[in-house]
Amino acid sequence: MAPRNEIVIQAGQKARHYWQDMFRYRELFVFLAWRDLLVRYKQTAIGVAWAVLRPVLAMIVFSLVFGKLAGLPSEGDAPYPVMVFAAMLPWQFFASGLSDASNSLTNNAPMVSKIWFPRMLLPASSILVDAADMILSLAVLALLMLIYGFAPTWRMLLLPILVLPAAVTTLGAGLLFCALNVTYRDFRYIVPFIIQLGMYISPVGFSSSVVPQTWRALYYLNPVAGVIDGFRWAILGTALPYTPGLIISAAVALVLLGVGLRIFRRMEATFADTI
Repeated sequence: MAPRNEIVIQAGQKARHYWQDMFRYRELFVFLAWRDLLVRYKQTAIGVAWAVLRPVLAMIVFSLVFGKLAGLPSEGDAPYPVMVFAAMLPWQFFASGLSDASNSLTNNAPMVSKIWFPRMLLPASSILVDAADMILSLAVLALLMLIYGFAPTWRMLLLPILVLPAAVTTLGAGLLFCALNVTYRDFRYIVPFIIQLGMYISPVGFSSSVVPQTWRALYYLNPVAGVIDGFRWAILGTALPYTPGLIISAAVALVLLGVGLRIFRRMEATFADTI
């Protein structure tokens, strides 16, 4: 009699087995991302145009408020709208990714409660969809630079590498709030507040060079600040306002990812019962 192949489904496995399962379910990861991409703008009047309309409207508001009314300087020779839109690329990716990831488990409650799979696939796949939106916004940035006659530099070739720290920051925060949101539904109200506050304390509508020197080390504890400066360095070809800030922001992003993973894995075994 031929031996039977048995699959044992067990929550709370060791990390080694968990990452093996993540790889084994890679096709599900792609399917979830594709599903979210298809339904994101379904039954909307302007469809995928929302992916570029939001950062464009935000750019106009910031350019008027900070550039015209407040008279804040741009970076180098870059027009103020181009400087703002260069920051909107990583910021919109982070804000949308954090919002989508934090609600990914609760939005898929029937799936989580009925079948087993590595739960991290849900927040990770939702963030991947937001990366697709950022690619669309790059086309708008190219058009904006053409309108203002601002030529890009070779540094733009490094943008795919700079997306990595943005993804690490978004995934770390997304896993943390995703896990907490399952048990404490208050976080569905807290996360939008964090995103709104984060937009004003991050250098989205202004240059990091306006931050006083004595406060810069503390300022770059915000990991998004370093990501935005990196994008502007690549897109605008300007110098970094505070080079150690990138190291500080990168270190905070890695710590945030470690904390998010740890809390997510610790709470994962109870998701099906709690959700």
